[in-house]
Amino acid sequence: MASDWGQFLHLQIFGESHGPGIGVVMEGLPAGEQIDLPALQEFLRRRAPGQGKYATTRKETDAPEFLSGLLDGCTTGSPLTALIRNSDTRSSDYAALRDVPRPGHADYSAEKRYHGAQDGRGGGHFSGRLTAPLCVAGGIAKQILERRGIYVGAHLASVGAVHDRSFEPVSLTVQELLAPGKASFPVLDPAAGEAMQQAIQEALAQQDSLGGRIEAAALGVPAGWGSPIFAGVENRLAAILFGIPAVRGIEFGYGMAAAELRGSEHNDPFTIDAAGAVRTVSNHHGGILGGITTGMPIIVKLAIKPTPSIAREQASVSLSAKAPAVLAVRGRHDPCIAPRAVPVVEAALAVALLDLALEAKTYQN
Repeated sequence: MASDWGQFLHLQIFGESHGPGIGVVMEGLPAGEQIDLPALQEFLRRRAPGQGKYATTRKETDAPEFLSGLLDGCTTGSPLTALIRNSDTRSSDYAALRDVPRPGHADYSAEKRYHGAQDGRGGGHFSGRLTAPLCVAGGIAKQILERRGIYVGAHLASVGAVHDRSFEPVSLTVQELLAPGKASFPVLDPAAGEAMQQAIQEALAQQDSLGGRIEAAALGVPAGWGSPIFAGVENRLAAILFGIPAVRGIEFGYGMAAAELRGSEHNDPFTIDAAGAVRTVSNHHGGILGGITTGMPIIVKLAIKPTPSIAREQASVSLSAKAPAVLAVRGRHDPCIAPRAVPVVEAALAVALLDLALEAKTYQN
């Protein structure tokens, strides 16, 4: 399994949803970085299960144990290993799924790839549970980046047909960027958040689920990071962002909407700001041109599919009998994955930007 990522900051995710624990190994972290552990735990709380009517009822503390790489809250320069122990598992809910795969899940494809050797309990290594150690890595990366004036944030842009307002793509402030992460529901407009939660509850009452969109941004990233062709910033961000289960699409800046514009509409005119820096009047390019950062806010949008595990009956097959079967999924599942995925997107974006920052420092040296 390809569970590792990174060029200058190497990340490896390990464990299964219902195994003894899950975790992450980070190699390449700068030595001497003080990590605010209570702040890290608060970041992990935003993703943790068992919160709100829109989340699974599974209860996990998601408290990481640092086995190496951290001494007295400070990075040592050696590989950092963090372990999160699983405690609230109900593997019996998944016993029948080895024979009758869930529509929209990796049950069938994993069976064909690993021929029954895979751990299918709770989705195993394919589970969204594996985003908890990614958030450990991302929470650490966020703290290191912020000390260098780089800030990462995200909000729930939509759930079903309900939309939040967008980040201001040119003059986005740090306060607006980080505000959704401090709210009880990660949106910019509280009224939109209330409507989203109502839509999720309606889907749940109908034994169904909803998808959503997440908009993330980064401020303070200097111009000149990245490379063209296959090592572009978009390539590297997409590689880690698509590692988040349920992500079905990614756009940078105007994204797909750019196909409907003329060049005179999509081009971002250059200007000089009051401090003498080169900026663009608009930000349709989302802070990246030719795979290289421009110094404008990096704007990325993600589409999150509806939770496949729903209580409503769905058509499937019995693999052993090679015959049609009807499946109604039991267990504890989010009726909408997107709200808890917001900090996960922040985490992945922060890890990727720290990797790029380490690359830029290497070239400068």
